[in-house]
Amino acid sequence: MRLAHKLVCVLCSSRCMQRVLILHLMLHTPQVQEQLPKIPEPPPAAVSGAADGAAAPPAADGDTATAMDTDAAAAAPATAADAIGAPGASEVAPELVDKLTKLQDILSGKTPIALTLEFLYHHNKADLQILKNIKGAVDARVSVSHSATILANALMHAGTSIDAFLRENLEWLSRATNWAKFSATAGLGVIHRGQLQQGKALMAPYLPRDGHTGSPYSEGGALYALGLITANHGAAMQQFLVESLRNSSNPIIQHGACLGLGLAALGTNDDEIFEDMKNVLYTDDAVAGEAAGIGMGLLCCGTGSDKAQEMLAYAHDTQHEKIIRGLAMGLALISYGIEEAADTLIEQMSREQDPILRYGAMYVLGLAYRGTGNNAAVQRLLHFAVTDVSDDVRRAAVLCLGFVLMGAPEQCPKIVLLLAESFNPHMRYGAAMAVGLACAGTGLREAVSLLEGMLNDNTDFVRQGASIALALVLGQQPESVVEPFRKKLMKSITNKHEEVMARMGSIMAAGILDTGGRNTNIGLRSGSGYFRRTSVVGLAVFTGYWYWYPLSYFLSLSLAPTALIGLDKHLKPPKVQLACNARPSLFAYPPPVTTEASKEVTKVEKAVLSTTARAKERQKKKDAEKQKQEAAAAGKDGKADAGAMDVDQPKAEADSKPAAAADGAASTADASKDAVGDKAAPSSDKDKPKEKEKEPSSFTMTAPCRVVPHQVKHVSFPPNSRWVPVKRGAAPWGILVLKDLRPDEPVEYAGSGAATTAAAATPGAAGDAAGRAAGQQQQPKQQEQEPAPPAPFGKFWWQLVFGVGNFSQCILQGCFDSRWTRVLLVLIVIPQCCCHNVF
Repeated sequence: MRLAHKLVCVLCSSRCMQRVLILHLMLHTPQVQEQLPKIPEPPPAAVSGAADGAAAPPAADGDTATAMDTDAAAAAPATAADAIGAPGASEVAPELVDKLTKLQDILSGKTPIALTLEFLYHHNKADLQILKNIKGAVDARVSVSHSATILANALMHAGTSIDAFLRENLEWLSRATNWAKFSATAGLGVIHRGQLQQGKALMAPYLPRDGHTGSPYSEGGALYALGLITANHGAAMQQFLVESLRNSSNPIIQHGACLGLGLAALGTNDDEIFEDMKNVLYTDDAVAGEAAGIGMGLLCCGTGSDKAQEMLAYAHDTQHEKIIRGLAMGLALISYGIEEAADTLIEQMSREQDPILRYGAMYVLGLAYRGTGNNAAVQRLLHFAVTDVSDDVRRAAVLCLGFVLMGAPEQCPKIVLLLAESFNPHMRYGAAMAVGLACAGTGLREAVSLLEGMLNDNTDFVRQGASIALALVLGQQPESVVEPFRKKLMKSITNKHEEVMARMGSIMAAGILDTGGRNTNIGLRSGSGYFRRTSVVGLAVFTGYWYWYPLSYFLSLSLAPTALIGLDKHLKPPKVQLACNARPSLFAYPPPVTTEASKEVTKVEKAVLSTTARAKERQKKKDAEKQKQEAAAAGKDGKADAGAMDVDQPKAEADSKPAAAADGAASTADASKDAVGDKAAPSSDKDKPKEKEKEPSSFTMTAPCRVVPHQVKHVSFPPNSRWVPVKRGAAPWGILVLKDLRPDEPVEYAGSGAATTAAAATPGAAGDAAGRAAGQQQQPKQQEQEPAPPAPFGKFWWQLVFGVGNFSQCILQGCFDSRWTRVLLVLIVIPQCCCHNVF
């Protein structure tokens, strides 16, 4: 509180304000926020009072200092706005009120979330054609594939607030029933994640209402969606979720309310909410009890609270496996990051006879030592992986190696290499997921090579885990590396003979590759290097999809934007020019999938009957005999012609004929060469491969823009840049506070009128382009060549001699190369000529 008081007292200077704005990158982390007091919303009356300037006379500085050092300070207003509007406060300038409000929004996370939402909406590059191809390939009657497609759509549009695919396929979406409808409704929470102010209004059609009885699956899914929307920032939504939990006795609605309330109150350790969830747990309903156990773990996440013993005691009393499994995951979440403090609980749970509790002990061990690389933790997990009699425990032990080795991802593939070749498919699955969790977003070659070999495993769920893990590793990697994997996924999805589990993994992997409109990635660490608690918790609960598919939506908690957003002193994003010293294609968005490319034509061999084969053989023999007979007859005719042509010719004529033949042959050859040359000339220009333009070695970008992790080291501010980071040496990534070196010049902000003008001009340009395209399509019709005229009739000598007769002209225009020419001349032509007095 003393630090907060000093900040409030000196915020009047603009230089101090700039320095305080820098703190939002460091303060907006779970580790730091856990040690800071919660900042409630300022009452409207207080803000209005501050704006009006109505306040009592100020108190003395000595009294203020004394109050800050005593326990009475706990009763002081929690926010600066409350202090300004409270009785006894001094009149404060409106400028200071504005600065304090901005500071509060930064520390509470509202400003970063709003900037992220704006960026994801305007830079969405999700390819709907991929979803259409998946939708056309899967059978909507198979609930697993149908739900996986809805999940892929939710992940592709996470945080973008764009639900066009769902609106265009309402009939297809309506085929989701029961728990599939629950998951589909929860997917809306992933799409609209971060809408802290409008989240409730967006989900209003599905939320429980007084006097209205709707589908419990839709209502429970809507409550779950509210938790996903407001995860870790749900102070304003907690009261509504608590009331929904208390007012309903339906286990399905209670299931969604417990998950949503745990997400909204993540890590708050609120006793009242804990009691409400415990009451649901004690009803001993399998569906509601499982969610209550997970929700209690989310509520007390990372606290190491003694409430864990109450949860463990009830796990011994209940007979429902779902409840025990939910409590086991909740105990693991409570032990997040406490390291040695969890050893007692780990020892206690690992000695249980119930394999589900031993399964939970592996998660407690993995999350307690997350990212530490502790040798003792690794040894214990490996010990359970090879000695436990339960496949579930062995799979969880290998999987949790990924959590322990998150701090050193390059070590994970080496440690699990032998486990990936185990005879037990559960251990192979765990090895694949461990590599995916530890190496998420890194693109390590060792991890990629290990997982690519597991894509062809004989077990379907091992191929499923390998596809999901490889998608986690290859997020935001160059398309040249990801493209072969995309083709394998589509081949698996479109293969009707592939097992359902493997196809489900391929569909989920397709969505993970393009999360957040291709602008987000698995973010395990914050900009300051700390592990993001929300990301690790989301990945841990996500792995529970093995037993319960709706938990797969927890993966959205681990997504972080890969963006560079600069802010000026007004917290507005100006357009900033940046230089990237790399090839443009290296970090470009993947090209969109075209309809033609998505339809791969495969030739199918036709079945040939034996009778058809025999008939073809007989026909070949007949053709061969016929050709022999024709060749023999041609030989006889050639000999006869040779005998007839054996006649003496005059020397001059004999000498002239070869010369004429040679000249004719030469002229024919020249003409053919010219013709071939004329035809080959244009074709050679077309067939000649065009020389590829050399790709530049650098390019410029305009922030806000996407900057993937591997691109950060190549991005820099130009030497003559107008904007520079306030913090010297700050990496060009995330949200940066910038200093304007030319404040007298006008500032162009992102999303200003220039973009609107361009958008308004688009329809006209599109119309002109369409007109030109139509003209190009009509032009060939107008220039179509008419059919070639018939060949001219031959002029024979008798046509010139006898003139043009009626009947004789028709006859003379025929072919007179045969022996009937003389007969026609004698019988028809000569009498006609006599009648016309030709002679």
